[in-house]
Amino acid sequence: VLKPAFQDACRKACEDLARETADGGPAVLLGLPWLEDGKLYNAYALLDGGLIQSVRFKVDLPNYGVFDEKRVFEPGPLPGPVVFRNHVRLGIPICEDIWGEEVVECIAETGGEILLVPNGSPFRRGVIEERLNVAVARVVESGLPMVYLNQLGGQDELVFEGASFVLNADRSFAQQLPAFREAIAITHWERGPDGWRCLPGEVAPIENGDEADYAACVLGLRDYVEKNRFPGVVLGLSGGIDSAICAAMAVDALGSERVRCVMMPYRFTSQESLDDAKACADALGVRYEIVPIAEPVEGFEHALAELFAGTNRGITEENLQSRVRGTLLMSISNKFGPMVVTTGNKSEMSCGYATLYGDMNGGYNPIKDLYKTRVFDACRWRNAH
Repeated sequence: VLKPAFQDACRKACEDLARETADGGPAVLLGLPWLEDGKLYNAYALLDGGLIQSVRFKVDLPNYGVFDEKRVFEPGPLPGPVVFRNHVRLGIPICEDIWGEEVVECIAETGGEILLVPNGSPFRRGVIEERLNVAVARVVESGLPMVYLNQLGGQDELVFEGASFVLNADRSFAQQLPAFREAIAITHWERGPDGWRCLPGEVAPIENGDEADYAACVLGLRDYVEKNRFPGVVLGLSGGIDSAICAAMAVDALGSERVRCVMMPYRFTSQESLDDAKACADALGVRYEIVPIAEPVEGFEHALAELFAGTNRGITEENLQSRVRGTLLMSISNKFGPMVVTTGNKSEMSCGYATLYGDMNGGYNPIKDLYKTRVFDACRWRNAH
């Protein structure tokens, strides 16, 4: 974002897209970094009639959790509404701007009629209720209807679930788009003596709890694989619950034909683990292979025997098993192209119960934010659905 070449490319793309609106079709509201007078803003541009009609800058820059906007952008001035086709005055507070009162109050006092709020609000448990409470508060204070537009999709470690909605000035729900999947909706508005009102439309049910957690994991994995153009994924299937739920998520995200599972047994691997891994692979319909690791593990032990002479066997030797498995999976990825899925849960990562260059290998971990108890919950939900 701070690179001038990227800023210039974004501005050019915005101008090119604006020219595409010259045919009198729909206008476009587009987010981009906007450089003006030597300052970089988090901006939204209204494109219509072949031109960039208006630009609004984000005022309240969050600087907590996953957000770091104050390091990148300058805060914009308090905005007034933009006039759309000489017909309606649209207020465009951007994301965090509605979590306080000032920006929406300024829009209302300067003649705004509808609040159109673009957001990049990532998913976490309970956040949908929080957003709705904030939206209702701004609607009540301003007396204006609100269209809450949220980003959809995975972006590295973040997942945006969408779930956009429309609230009328009387706080009634006019429309609710689904979460975790794409949807296109057309809203219909009427102007009355009390201002604009959105006519009732579809109100989609919204996932919550374990169902929402599972959907977020699947969406994050799918978009990471697709956006990075991997042909599929490969993962180690141990017969345990973590690799089993990751395999199920991979199949739900990509389809069974793009998922490859490998069991890598050693002399400590139980028959129950072998049976469970095969049963899981069969249930999911994925490609399943067994690659014993005794020979490479013992080869490493032989190579290190002189260096380790006089020491007791311990964690180092145990970790060789994990590191051999990690090397084999990375070799399959390197040879055939699929991304390695990491399968450790958040409890293990938090406690350091993982092996560097072993079971931590991989491009993406769909359960990285699920504690072990939540992994069990997700498995129960998946088995029931």
